[in-house]
Amino acid sequence: MQELLKALAQGLVTQPDQVTVSVDEPDEEGVVAYHLHVAAEDMGRVIGKQGRIAKAIRVVMRAVATRNNQKIMVEID
Repeated sequence: MQELLKALAQGLVTQPDQVTVSVDEPDEEGVVAYHLHVAAEDMGRVIGKQGRIAKAIRVVMRAVATRNNQKIMVEID
């Protein structure tokens, strides 16, 4: 999951070496939080107009997590 999120983000940004993903431990409901960190100048590329790209990233990640019987949350920091 972590590698998928990193690969998706690296395809969007101009500085792919600046992309990092950190993972939190599951909370009491079993939800795992993934934090995506990109360079400041690439933040607009990852979020997109009106958040459309960020929403698409979350949809893809949630679909993969559902297939693996997991609950996830993607945050863009």
